[in-house]
Amino acid sequence: MTDWGQIAADRLETIARCSEPGPGVTRLPFTPEHGAARDEITRWMKAAGMNVTLDAAGTLVGRTGPEDGPTFYMGSHQDSVREGGAYDGIMGIALACLAVEKLANEGVELPFAVEVLAFADEEGVRFPTALIGPRALAGTLDPAVLSLADRNGVTIADALGDFGCNPQGIRKLARSPDAAIGYLEAHIEQGPVLECEDEALGVVTAICGIERHSVVFRGETGHAGTLPMEGRRDALVGASDFITTAHIAGLEEPELRVTVGEVQVSPNVVNAVPREVTLTLEIRAPEDPLREAAGALLTRKAKEIAQRWGLDLDIGRTYHQPAQPCDPGLRDALTDAVQANGGRGVALASGATHDASAMADLCPIAMLFVRCRDGVSHVPEEFASASDMRAAIETMAAFLTTIDPTPEK
Repeated sequence: MTDWGQIAADRLETIARCSEPGPGVTRLPFTPEHGAARDEITRWMKAAGMNVTLDAAGTLVGRTGPEDGPTFYMGSHQDSVREGGAYDGIMGIALACLAVEKLANEGVELPFAVEVLAFADEEGVRFPTALIGPRALAGTLDPAVLSLADRNGVTIADALGDFGCNPQGIRKLARSPDAAIGYLEAHIEQGPVLECEDEALGVVTAICGIERHSVVFRGETGHAGTLPMEGRRDALVGASDFITTAHIAGLEEPELRVTVGEVQVSPNVVNAVPREVTLTLEIRAPEDPLREAAGALLTRKAKEIAQRWGLDLDIGRTYHQPAQPCDPGLRDALTDAVQANGGRGVALASGATHDASAMADLCPIAMLFVRCRDGVSHVPEEFASASDMRAAIETMAAFLTTIDPTPEK
């Protein structure tokens, strides 16, 4: 009997070597390491009986089934963060290939085509943008991003050309929504919920929306020894008050994730009162009204805190991305497949962004989370077991056999 989970584990161990030297996995898009991974994934796709092509955005596409007509998509990303793990993104490609291979070995013929999509750039580490591949397929990619450059001055267009792609062809990659049935992405959870629930698999309800704010508290500097405590306009005191307030706001709403991730203090010296503090505020939630309410609340709190400590304040939203709910029909079918395989079908939101969030502009999406040890990701210690991956492959294969080949309108 074929041990699909062990095959996945072996393949992921092999492809993890397609990395820059150093701890963990460092595989940036359109690099020699990416090229080596592309060749390895090509072998996976061909082993599953798929025809393999490389599109203009650097997406490796494996297709099986009819040449035309309705198509169901699966996939994830090939790239990694610096010194990341061996499962983030790449596991979703491996599991998708093996689900197709399992059905082929069993002689199952689906009434629609299946494409496995190995996207090139989801992490946004090399270039100041991300999700190039899925946005190109969905028809939402702004061609202007091709002129963005990495820290060595290499543009995305040049990198694509060196990788064997024709960046001018990206405009023609958009797929027809009329023929797109849906998209399934398997991914490590990147959190502790499934491990706490003692469940191998979870079904994603939504990909959280994100908003970011720039917050600047301004006061007045002075000598740390001669300026009296009473009446000080210490910008860092106000910023610290706000950071604590933001953290408490996150604790009070279980679905919220509130983070102050970057702080700059000026003058940042031992013997002067801080004059100015600039910080970033990020808020994530699976429902946009909750996220927006938190943003409004913390904006009010920042103003109150500035007034309390005699400070000036600049605050404004710099970025926002709406939440992306997973399709209810696909989600229910995926839950049924998990439960048929002995799982409970734990429902949970994704706090991280995925390729699925861009594919949602093309077709309905679903996501399957796989338990990861200690809930850690983006680190060399990232790990998913062969048995959990086997459960995922079996679930994905069963899920495909239940799909209605008529795309939703």
